[in-house]
Amino acid sequence: MLFPLILFLAFVSGYLLPWWAACILAFAAAFFFGKTSGPSFWSGFAGFGLAWIALALLKSFPNEHILATRVAHLFHLPNWLLLLAVTALIGALAGGMSALSGVLVKRVFEK
Repeated sequence: MLFPLILFLAFVSGYLLPWWAACILAFAAAFFFGKTSGPSFWSGFAGFGLAWIALALLKSFPNEHILATRVAHLFHLPNWLLLLAVTALIGALAGGMSALSGVLVKRVFEK
């Protein structure tokens, strides 16, 4: 339940809001629907990672990865796919930590 919700919220907010707004949404989703810390972290991690990959590919395919290739060379990466992996990892860590924080704050208020 938590993974598809975070995936949907992260993907939709990627078009409408700044990147950090999805962290707040993942926090809120885990606060209300998360049960334990482990699955909540991995739901946020996977949801954000997949959403950021999808958003990056949707932005990169129309221009045939020209900008992504140039940014990858700027960071001394061999190709744009590695830049995509780094981007997904950064997003996934942000989402996982946001969802984990939501569950842990929920635990504080339960006691």
